[in-house]
This record gives sequence, structure tokens and C-alpha cells, in this order.
Amino acid sequence: MKKNPKITLVGAGPGDPELITVKGLKALQSADVVLYDALSNPALLAEAPNDALKVYVGKRANNHRYKQEEINLMLVQYAYSHGHVVRLKGGDSFIFGRGHEELEYIDNFGIETAIVPGISSCYSVPELQQVPLTRRGINESFWVITGTTSSGAISKDIALAAQSSATVVILMGMKKLPEITRLFTKADKASTPVMIIQNGSMPNERMVLGTIDTIEAEVQREGLGAPAIIVIGEVVDLHPARMEEFENILNNYS
Repeated sequence: MKKNPKITLVGAGPGDPELITVKGLKALQSADVVLYDALSNPALLAEAPNDALKVYVGKRANNHRYKQEEINLMLVQYAYSHGHVVRLKGGDSFIFGRGHEELEYIDNFGIETAIVPGISSCYSVPELQQVPLTRRGINESFWVITGTTSSGAISKDIALAAQSSATVVILMGMKKLPEITRLFTKADKASTPVMIIQNGSMPNERMVLGTIDTIEAEVQREGLGAPAIIVIGEVVDLHPARMEEFENILNNYS
């Protein structure tokens, strides 16, 4: 019996498979097809039925298996041919995930859609390091910015954010780290604390702490790379390692 076409956009969370929502799991468990990206944990595919079709459509820097237009078309085609298609994306589908672009395309065909929000790495990964993006008396807002725009250039919003007291979270920015530090240095923020977390929430998670004027050397020394998020702001000093460092300094003076 032919199934009614349906497409569900599911945010897979920051990486740890246990950080997907219950509703997201239920969607996977009823999937006929799963289209999954590079940042969704492959372990989640085990939640889909054994006979469900699993198709990798991930995009990494300079390595796009499918163009976005092709993915859009695949979603619709699989919905008509198989039934329920789950589009599984790392983090949240609507935060630099092109989820709304896909939804807009699907709407042209009148196919039933559902959206399951996901836990975004932009706030959850710093939180797992015990660093809040906002803290009373320290800052009043936070920015979440893509490090690299669709044209390949650095986002102009980073220069604006550097002039504020906000916590700045930069996704997809590791290749632009030298440019980012130059912008913050130009804004007289050379001593601002920085935290970079690679593979956040995963067993192979790695993290470095520094300041704008030291973070590039720290990253090179530790060999950190993508996927990683960059957190810039005074709240980084609340990291337990930084707090312990300050306590040791105070003890030496007492």
C-alpha cells in the first residue's frame, strides 16, 4: 500500500546521541527514509526501522556530496516514493542548517511537513563546559554568528559583535580564526577570554582556553580543527579551569 508523503525536519543535537529530543526519536522510529548530514551522529540511524533507507547527504568544507538543490529534490522524491522522510540535521535545523530553505521548497508540493527542534551546539556545548553564555553582572546578550558566509568571506557581523560586551559564539569559523582575532584586536579586545571546543559533547571532545592574543598559538599547539565552536567573551573566565587558575594566583599572593 502506497504511503502518504510526509517530511519531518529533525534537529539531532550537538553530537551526543542522547541529546536528541524524545520527539526526534519518535520521528526516526517511524521513518521510511532518513537523509542525514555530516554533523548528525550516525548512531542515531539505529533508531530508524531496519528496512528504512538511510542516505548520507552531508556537506563539509570543500566536500559537498550533494548540492542543496539536489537535497531539496531528493526530499520530495523520496516522500512520494517511500512515505515518511526524516531529514536529520546536526544541532537545530533552523540555525545555520538550511532547514527553512528545505521547508520552503517542500511547501511548493503541498507535502505534509513537521518540524522537531534540536539542541543547538551554540549554547549547549559551552554549557557542558560549565560556561554560561549570559551571566548577571557580566553581559546582557550573546551573538551567534557564522564564521564563513555562503560566498566564503568572513561575516561582517563579527566586526560589529567585537564592539559590544556580548558573548560571541562563532560557528564554522576555524579557518577564519586569524581574521577573527585581528577584528577583535582592532576593537581593543586583545585580552578578551576565548574558548574553542572541538567535537563538543562527544567522547573525543577537545577544548582550549586563551585570549584573543594567544588563542591562535594554543590552537596550533593542541592541533584543534573543525568541527569546533569559538566562544569569545568575559564569561569564558567562569570555566572551572580558569577559576582554578585565578584561585591559585590569589593563594600565591596571600
